[in-house]
Amino acid sequence: MRGENAVRLRPPRNTLDERAVAWWRAQWLLTAAVPAVVLAVLGVFLEPARSWLLGAAVAVAVLGAGCAAFFPRWWFRVHRWEVTEEAVYVRTGFFWQEWRIAPMSRIQTVDTVRGPLEQAFRLSTVTVTTASAKGAVTIAGLDHRLAAELAERLTLITRGTPGDAT
Repeated sequence: MRGENAVRLRPPRNTLDERAVAWWRAQWLLTAAVPAVVLAVLGVFLEPARSWLLGAAVAVAVLGAGCAAFFPRWWFRVHRWEVTEEAVYVRTGFFWQEWRIAPMSRIQTVDTVRGPLEQAFRLSTVTVTTASAKGAVTIAGLDHRLAAELAERLTLITRGTPGDAT
């Protein structure tokens, strides 16, 4: 502990937007659909390899659908985030939990990103860049208005926070 200004590790309070589940499902389905369609088309035109190409297409589609049904809900249960006057907290993962804390004094930039699929679900990702070798802290799956407000709030807080001399 470094005294009164130490940041305490505690579970972040906020969940992501519920639409993140549908967004992650769409990502899984699109990721599985592309190779499944390619394999199916090849299977239709390449008669000598038809059975194993179509079988592989079905396997990829079933695996993708299974992952789309299971993982997004699970991720929603374990992803948490919070912003205080002192730090940005993010917790991800279930088996391999990752806790990231970005003290306000270490934040260099705050960005929001909205890819095409995120835009369709009215979601955004907030990226908080620090000098850490571990990389940026990201909060994906936020309502786009909340993400914009969060980026503005973080900018205001960090502007008024003196840099950490340690």
